[in-house]
Amino acid sequence: MKKKTINIERVNRWLMISLSFVIFHLSFSVAQAQSKVHADDAYSQENYEEAIQLYEQLLSQKGPSADVYYNLGNAYYRIDSLSGAILAWERALRMQPSDDDARFNLQLARSKTVDKIAPEREMFFVTWYRSLVRAFSVDAWAVIALASLAVALVLLLVFFFAYGERLRRLSFTVSVVLLVLFLLANLFAWQQQRALQSHDDAIVMVATMPVKNTPAAGGSSEFTLHAGTKVTITDGTMDEWKQISLPDGREGWVAAKDIEVI
Repeated sequence: MKKKTINIERVNRWLMISLSFVIFHLSFSVAQAQSKVHADDAYSQENYEEAIQLYEQLLSQKGPSADVYYNLGNAYYRIDSLSGAILAWERALRMQPSDDDARFNLQLARSKTVDKIAPEREMFFVTWYRSLVRAFSVDAWAVIALASLAVALVLLLVFFFAYGERLRRLSFTVSVVLLVLFLLANLFAWQQQRALQSHDDAIVMVATMPVKNTPAAGGSSEFTLHAGTKVTITDGTMDEWKQISLPDGREGWVAAKDIEVI
């Protein structure tokens, strides 16, 4: 019976490929980190246009990032681009709903927009529930759910094997509460994930935008919106036109090029 021999050349080839793969990814990560540092340096030196360009490049290369969107919004705000700042901060909050700095900056920018649209009134418990869902990100809710389930399972074991009546009662009660928290955290995480994947909200990116009664350039203008206003897309099936609605109930058609989806 022949003994199997190791092909040294093949092993070396696979080692070189694996090493090259690791080096490539390390180099890519270092390059991204350097890009972020360069963008931050440009911002700190008040080169806001350059910072915006670097942040945009970083987002296109690395993908969405709440921190980068937050810094991008700051840079846009510094050059008085309310639409760019609002769009960036909206995207940052979509990814990190608990970011109080981004929320404060967004409210400040909205206070400077032309359109002051009062939203439709909603019941207080609806507002409270939405605030609760937005209290943490998807990942944070997922961690809370897993931690609640793990502790609940341990307490259930205590309930089954403990001798003291008081300890059994306490462990059972707390485990039930934690199981409810587990279910709620999963629900909140699902709703957050759904909000992340939805593309219904958009920001007006032009100085003035006519809202028409039909999806045609010759349609009559019902009203006008201005830069930075947030709208909801109700019909996005057409390429050049989108039907939008406002929190006060008004609706109409706008040119797709005039808005940017959050």
